[in-house]
Amino acid sequence: MNEAIRELQPKAVWNNFADLNAVPRPSKKEERVIQFMLDFGKSLRLETFSDAVGNVIVRKPASFGMENRKCITLQSHLDMVHQKNNDTIFDFDRQGIEMVVEGDWVKAKGTTLGADNGLGVAAIMALLESTDIPHPPLEALFTIDEETGMTGAMGLEAGILKGEILLNLDTEEDDELDIGCAGGVDVTASCNYNEEPVPEGSKAYTITVKGLNGGHSGIEIHKGLGNSNKIMNRLLYHSFNDHQIKISMIDGGSLRNAIPRESNAIVVVDSKQANAFEKNFNTLANTIKIELAFIEPNLTFALKACNELPEKVMGSDAQDKLLKGIYAAHNGVYTMSASIPDLVETSNNVARVEVKDGKVQIGCLTRSSVNSTKMDLATALKSTFELAGCKVVFDGEYPGWNPNPNSTILEVLKEKYEQLFNEKPKVAACHAGLECGILGQNYPDMDMISFGPTILGAHSPDERVSISSVQKFWRFLLVILEDSPRV
Repeated sequence: MNEAIRELQPKAVWNNFADLNAVPRPSKKEERVIQFMLDFGKSLRLETFSDAVGNVIVRKPASFGMENRKCITLQSHLDMVHQKNNDTIFDFDRQGIEMVVEGDWVKAKGTTLGADNGLGVAAIMALLESTDIPHPPLEALFTIDEETGMTGAMGLEAGILKGEILLNLDTEEDDELDIGCAGGVDVTASCNYNEEPVPEGSKAYTITVKGLNGGHSGIEIHKGLGNSNKIMNRLLYHSFNDHQIKISMIDGGSLRNAIPRESNAIVVVDSKQANAFEKNFNTLANTIKIELAFIEPNLTFALKACNELPEKVMGSDAQDKLLKGIYAAHNGVYTMSASIPDLVETSNNVARVEVKDGKVQIGCLTRSSVNSTKMDLATALKSTFELAGCKVVFDGEYPGWNPNPNSTILEVLKEKYEQLFNEKPKVAACHAGLECGILGQNYPDMDMISFGPTILGAHSPDERVSISSVQKFWRFLLVILEDSPRV
């Protein structure tokens, strides 16, 4: 299946991508891919080592005649988001990604593809193993755990890198040069609740929300995509108010940086209310489908009676506070940037809701290019969840990357882009977490910029990358290296 990928051009990039995608590489479990990269660098007899947290650094001397150029650090992250469709049977810890070609696109069979940021990694690998590509002194930095905390970038110590310029290959539009990004903070709310026996004369149901697009909770947060946790809560809130349903379990969403696509719940209702509950549930579900019909055409709801009752349900007071808290919690765009047109400044993703066995946990990822506004929204969420009886913790905070419109390497890339493609690139900041802001804390004098091929649907099973865009990206990268700044 992946052999067709290896025949795509440029072969050096696609072959390395296929090799990389054969290695399971979830965030927080990067041991195998770290060893893979160490073995790769050492097989080329290049200086190769890992630092204290697991980042891999590989250095390659300049090609002949390029010794007087500035050293360039090429940076991409090794981990990938693991998401799959509900009906896809796949073990991310054991299996390599199964890829297919569909027209101009490469995608995976029912899972995320790992083009974010595997194609950046593959392009760097192709440069390291090349024997005929002109280039300055190169330093490859392969970071770990970008997707769930950026702990690799945070753990990189000052003094390790030698490059004067950093090219981050993690942007997902091939006509865009990124010079800034959002920072983020995880907001986690949790509490315990008293469980009660299921009342006599009850009828149990499973509720399923699925078929949503999902996607990147930063880059795609402005699209108004459906959030399964908010949709499920809306259904439960009105069913509780109208028919006094009782919740036994909720399991919605997964990763904080992915817009949640699915949610499941088990509820009970008095048998005398069952018919009215079913009717009103279906009416509300249909209303939500109409509201989201344009952006979420595949959204489906399922309400199915259970053969057996659950053992316990939430107490009414705890349930009332929970549903009101999630209803009030902001989700989506909070503010737009006043200084950069069309840029989302601040947003929140209600990413994970888990209610089970007397415990509640709600996970959010709050992003902003302005630190004070980020913490303002995080504090609003904290206040909301505390009013609902939860304890709230801020964790995993990372800084944004402040744009430098006077960047020297930016001028180089703008000039080369116009020469190659006869149009001006978009110079922008993105509403996603790039590692440049973190790396810049220990390397403040390093000139940084981010670019990459076009990737759509990142962080979802719809993730796909344009083949022609990879060719464009590779051509652009080679020209940048060949005409890189002199010392």
